Amino acid sequence: MSEAITVVLVHGAFAESASWSGVIPRLTDAGVAAVATPNPLRSVTTDAENVRRAVEGIGGPVLLVGHSYGGAVITEAAVDNPAVVGLVYVAAFAPDHGENALELTGRFPGSTLGETVRPYPLGDGTHDLVVDRDLFPGQFAADVPAADAAVQARTQRPIRDFALGEPQPAQTPAWRSLPSWFIFGDADKNIPVEGLRFMAERAGAVSITEIPGASHSVMVSQPGAVADLITEAVAHLSR
Repeated sequence: MSEAITVVLVHGAFAESASWSGVIPRLTDAGVAAVATPNPLRSVTTDAENVRRAVEGIGGPVLLVGHSYGGAVITEAAVDNPAVVGLVYVAAFAPDHGENALELTGRFPGSTLGETVRPYPLGDGTHDLVVDRDLFPGQFAADVPAADAAVQARTQRPIRDFALGEPQPAQTPAWRSLPSWFIFGDADKNIPVEGLRFMAERAGAVSITEIPGASHSVMVSQPGAVADLITEAVAHLSR
């Protein structure tokens, strides 16, 4: 590939763009261009359209990287998008058509997220969801320094419950036609590790990296490993 690949990072539920702040400098040091795009967390359909616009604005080949719910978003945003050349899933959902984040989480044992989520009505029959700020560090970021996890708890973006239950729209998800890479921790309390392994294997991932003891916030606690995998994917796609 003659043109340089740009990495577009998409955060997930209960997070925000600064969650990539440890990854971006490492990519920059490796000579990889990267940007973190905001994710409104309203619905898979509209959030994917937001990512598509970000990709269009770059004007060159793009590697999409999604964390958590952001995996569902990049899966949709990459469909029939010739600018997208690959996908990296960071403790992320890789749904098939008709699946959603809630169903995939509940399909396998181990998630304790539901016990920590607090709903706030939006007035249209849907709710914004946040993780209880006091419970967030243990649930979401158990391997992150306590002070940093406390900041994450207070800067988290709420997600609309509709987004987590919305069936994946595309008849053929992008991971069926694009090369993919997966990285996650075996101490993830949000998405069961068995589910993460299932989705990675189903996608026929180029590589699967499982980090012992890493939490759902693997990009915060293990930014070097995440950046290394992204760099590896860029190198693979640039051959």
